[in-house]
Amino acid sequence: MTAPLTENRTPGFVAQAEERTAHNYHPLPVVVSHAEGAWMTDVDGKRYLDLLAGYSALNFGHGHPALLRAAHEQLDKVTLTSRAFVHDQFGDFCAALGDLCGKELVLPMNTGAEAVETAIKVSRKWGYDVKGVPADQANIVVAAGNFHGRTTTIVGFSDDSDARDGFGPFAPGFTRVAYGDLAALEAAIDDNTVAVLIEPIQGEGGVVIPPEGYLRGVREICTRENVLFAADEIQSGLGRTGKTFACDHEGVVPDLYILGKALGGGIVPISAVVADRDVLGVLQPGQHGSTFGGNPLACAVATEVVGMLATGEYQDRAARLEKVLRDRLEALVGKGLVGVRVRGLWAGLDIDPAIGTGRAICEALMARGVLAKDTHGSTIRLAPPLVIDEADLLWGLDQLEAVLG
Repeated sequence: MTAPLTENRTPGFVAQAEERTAHNYHPLPVVVSHAEGAWMTDVDGKRYLDLLAGYSALNFGHGHPALLRAAHEQLDKVTLTSRAFVHDQFGDFCAALGDLCGKELVLPMNTGAEAVETAIKVSRKWGYDVKGVPADQANIVVAAGNFHGRTTTIVGFSDDSDARDGFGPFAPGFTRVAYGDLAALEAAIDDNTVAVLIEPIQGEGGVVIPPEGYLRGVREICTRENVLFAADEIQSGLGRTGKTFACDHEGVVPDLYILGKALGGGIVPISAVVADRDVLGVLQPGQHGSTFGGNPLACAVATEVVGMLATGEYQDRAARLEKVLRDRLEALVGKGLVGVRVRGLWAGLDIDPAIGTGRAICEALMARGVLAKDTHGSTIRLAPPLVIDEADLLWGLDQLEAVLG
């Protein structure tokens, strides 16, 4: 642990950031200088237990040695070629990720939102070229409460006023139905529907888990109606829920996996759409691309991530610690919490309004050395790194109990 400095430098860093940064975030007033595993240290030497893990981008914790080693080795070789050329990390990455997903082709991008936009384009192209939908008539069914990113296309089919209001006009071609309602989803599909785009668990919505059988029902409907099932596993995938993918909990395989966040190991941004040749094969040169997508540095790190997941170690760890997390949180229902949802090392906590807002609880946790994040006013999300020690997790939950009490 770094010894605290005599001068409190946090307010100065916070003020500087607020003065020169667009106010599109409202971060907690903590200024991180370095981190390791599940712990972060601020500029004044105070340590914090990270129970957010970069919205699941840091599934393997801060500074995982294997991931740092892969990054360091690649930095000395080549970091960017653009997709105008092939580099020696590209084929290995695509093969490894395709095998992990059980799919034939991989299309790498950079951010989660880019991957979602890619899935939208691919679904429409498939609809026109394969399904025979008339030109410019393709539609995609999405779910209420969704969060797939913040591009203008994506926020156009969001029902979150903060994300949507003031950014129109929006692209047509999306039909929104209630999340978890199979009857509504089936009724929304017509001859021009090319895809159903959903999160198997809605992360930004507060770790909203659909009813048992919902994902199987989506798969059955999509197969029957000749519609692609696109699963946004950007937050829920890559070990977070105790399985490689959240869809695995119902034994479901979507037509398109949309991946990001943890794929870059918390070191570099990399995302991907993964599908079979009959879906991703509709794209031809010049129809989609990215200068940085699938760059050598990102591929080197992501290949290591895929190799770590292939062992099953991290999925098993999340599944084992789920019971610890669930037992402690469910014991707090009626004692400051009015609702809890847990899947793997991922939880949504609904705060009793009489206790305070989600933001207020997060600020109180920060004062006790725990970092978490609120969403939608009264909900807090917990997403500890999958490498967290059980003792540290229990300590963090002790702090939550103290704050709620």
